[in-house]
Amino acid sequence: MKSNYIPRDISWLSFNARVLQEANDAKVPLFERIRFLGIFSNNLDEFFRVRVATLKRMVEFLEKKGGRHIDLIESPQIILDEIQRIVLRQQNEFNRIWLNINKELKAKNVFIIDDKKLNVSQKEFVKTYFEDEVRPYIIPLMIEKLPELPYLRDKSLYLAIVMRNKNDAYSEKFSLIEVPTKSVGRFVILPSKPGITNIILLEDLVRFNLPIIFSHFKFNQFDAHIFKITKDAEIDIDQEVGISFIEKISKGIKNRRKGKPVRFVYEKEMNSELLEFLIKKLSLTRKSSIIPGGHIHNFRHFMDFPNVIIEKTNRPQPFLHPSFKRKTQVADIIMQKDVMLHFPYHNYDPVIDMLREAAMDDSVLSIKITAYRLASNSKVINALINAARNGKKVTVFLELKARFDEEANIQWKSIMEEEGINVLVGVPNKKVHAKLCVIQKRIDKKLVLYGFISTGNLNEKTAKIYADHCLLTASKILMNEANRIFNYLQNWQQGDKPIVKMRNLLISPINMRNSIQLLIDNEIKHVKQGKEASIIVKLNSLSDTILIDHLYKAAKAGVQIHLIVRGIITLNMDHEKLNHKLNAISIVDQYLEHARVMIFHNKGNEKVFISSADWMVRNLDHRIEVAVPILDPNIKKELIAIINIQIRDNQKARVLDTELQNKYVPSVGRRCRSQEETYIYLKGKNK
Repeated sequence: MKSNYIPRDISWLSFNARVLQEANDAKVPLFERIRFLGIFSNNLDEFFRVRVATLKRMVEFLEKKGGRHIDLIESPQIILDEIQRIVLRQQNEFNRIWLNINKELKAKNVFIIDDKKLNVSQKEFVKTYFEDEVRPYIIPLMIEKLPELPYLRDKSLYLAIVMRNKNDAYSEKFSLIEVPTKSVGRFVILPSKPGITNIILLEDLVRFNLPIIFSHFKFNQFDAHIFKITKDAEIDIDQEVGISFIEKISKGIKNRRKGKPVRFVYEKEMNSELLEFLIKKLSLTRKSSIIPGGHIHNFRHFMDFPNVIIEKTNRPQPFLHPSFKRKTQVADIIMQKDVMLHFPYHNYDPVIDMLREAAMDDSVLSIKITAYRLASNSKVINALINAARNGKKVTVFLELKARFDEEANIQWKSIMEEEGINVLVGVPNKKVHAKLCVIQKRIDKKLVLYGFISTGNLNEKTAKIYADHCLLTASKILMNEANRIFNYLQNWQQGDKPIVKMRNLLISPINMRNSIQLLIDNEIKHVKQGKEASIIVKLNSLSDTILIDHLYKAAKAGVQIHLIVRGIITLNMDHEKLNHKLNAISIVDQYLEHARVMIFHNKGNEKVFISSADWMVRNLDHRIEVAVPILDPNIKKELIAIINIQIRDNQKARVLDTELQNKYVPSVGRRCRSQEETYIYLKGKNK
């Protein structure tokens, strides 16, 4: 009997294979294809840091418990073995794609050269560059006699070096050098002939200068190869009584650095004795992910590959939503009607402008906002600081548990508090992932609320590459309920009462799961009555078994279901209950599809929601999430049109099947690349 569900982690690897497909697509501009290799590599790093680390901890737990008393669809060790097999296969495909891209770079006179291919002038340049820019960051570690290795950074790149004197057979020593990519950058452009670009990677530049680095020793032979380790990134929140939540997070970040290695990737030509030494010192075993690779590692840096390739870009510039073309204040427009921004097609400026205007508006009393991931030089926070300086009461719920953004958010907390902003930081056992803003204003002696509810982070940088929806509204019923969420966040110690009886917003973990189930059941009821019934759901991830079972039930009853899922989907497309009524696609293109949308036919009076929540247990049961109904009929029509464009995609959509083949949707009929068509559709409404 086949399982009702595909293992979550295997499905995620299939998503990353779709990213790799983009790097392999000759129709994608070469510079973008290099970036996709970087994205693939960065994704895989995080997968090992989080998911593989979790599976390894589960294996250890089961071994201690004798493998009993745990309810799992699949053995974690079986999944780990399958991950290792898939990752090795994907790595081979990655290497093949990189070789082809490298050939295309050479055809465009762009050459990545190593330390052995430098000409005389380039050698002098490399020596000077090393002395001026790199040497202050170089700290060689002599390791062969150390009882244990010093702390090695996750994500960093290391040169493992064997040093010898050819006149002394007993002179061999081992050393490690961390390649200072964070301080200097990975790519160094070399002096070259006109029309030619030569680039050397920083590790090769350091490798060339090893005789200078170790000049005080009597070594004349250096054998140096690259490796990197990936560590368990889980933060264990200390339960010690008497220390603050901030201290617990800070302590967890420090302890993360001591996480166990879960992957060791090395240059396959590395000296065998040194390799065995490192494996032993890192306490790696045969069950560990030890992966031999080529000359280049940490491809995530290739997301920042220097733009030395002259080619036509097919990425259009964002444009201003037509509602904001006139020099009218954002708040004045929102008071008259709802507006939905679709990023990255629409410019992000109205969001920033709304906050800046509120900061200077004498009639504005307060601003409340949630923050999860912020831009490094956040215009959002700058606007909020300005508001606080102008006497507004500003409250920011800042999620300190946003994975890999914990340190940045702790710094933002300090900055905002110094400016008089009230920063809220924690709800026990829940992450706050909702994207909300509520501004209170006095108009003609009445208090009015306006703001926004969004599917994406308050991050003007990612808004240029993440496809999200943001509803700007002064709807009394929506903003009153959003304001109740902030009342809960400020007073969670007093219980869930402020958010229990919501009539419009769907809130996790209060009513969202049950509301979605009722909406699905409603379509089942309609189809059994002989009426048309359909469900369209767009998500980043779909793995919640309760909702998947509801979709199985709906499909069996005859409800037409369309799923657009960018990443994880554990629903089994071969399930006997699907009755050929469910199809699922994934779109991977130049923008990251990040929005969550739900459309229920409802006998032709569609119920449409945008949401911050994926259909995963963590989102529905362990986070504060919000889905907002779209009440404005014009916006509802517009959003449905955009989703239908995506359903028609026959250029960048892949069929999601049980075999995880990632085959492109057949390109029959009119050509439709949904991200291009969405831009054209919205641009047409801009006139």
